[in-house]
Amino acid sequence: MPGKDGVEVCREIRRRKEQAYTYLILLSTRETKQDIVAGLESGADDYLTKPFNVDELKARLRTGERILDLEDRLVEARESMRFQATHDLLTSLWNRGVITELITREVLRSRRERSCTAIMMCDIDHFKKVNDTYGHATGDEVLREVARRLQTSVRSYDMVGRYGGEEFLLALNRCDPGSAVSRAENLRAVVGGRPIQTANGKVTITISIGLALSTEFGNCNVDEIMHEADMALYAAKTGGRNCVRVANPGSAPKVQEQPVPELSALIPQQEQ
Repeated sequence: MPGKDGVEVCREIRRRKEQAYTYLILLSTRETKQDIVAGLESGADDYLTKPFNVDELKARLRTGERILDLEDRLVEARESMRFQATHDLLTSLWNRGVITELITREVLRSRRERSCTAIMMCDIDHFKKVNDTYGHATGDEVLREVARRLQTSVRSYDMVGRYGGEEFLLALNRCDPGSAVSRAENLRAVVGGRPIQTANGKVTITISIGLALSTEFGNCNVDEIMHEADMALYAAKTGGRNCVRVANPGSAPKVQEQPVPELSALIPQQEQ
């Protein structure tokens, strides 16, 4: 290798920040202890001197394959644990803790940028009746499909999470306040516009939505804004269900905004 020896090649590869690990076997005519130590310290995983035995080289390669396979399993296990810590396992949406923290950060960002975040609390109407009539397995199918319809009906940078039970929490970032109600109505229509096909047949469901705009609650902390969205949802439920109700700014107490801790490192950077 003109201009570079094996040790330098190993060092060059190890300097790269690649996602997958590169397993290196250094094959060299240099056979002193100092050469072997230098080769291994440069980043080689194994060292073999020339002339070499073909069967021995194959055996060492198989060892490298086993190590790489083990690394793949460890990466998969780590990603699985990360997913379980941040997502709802039934619907694959953000779980309650993460969606709440993401919305907190988003509201603070929108205040700095003088933009608007629309927070929506959604609830499946008469969901208990679905479980009682068709069973909990069908209820789970309904929850997964509602989650899918909500997720696919918002922009990639909006946020959707399962708040608990049959409730979902959404945040529409940089939302035009004048179009927030129409966007909520669109979500309601998408979810309830056609029956959900389940193993027990088609199930017709609707949702109620409580909407709060961050610009309408400038002096309230995020918990208070979410509470107002929840109260608007309650108004939608008591007002006949399958409708959208908007939170009334005049009913919210004025509370000083509190500092927010950093978002957990468990959440992948591209998903924040």
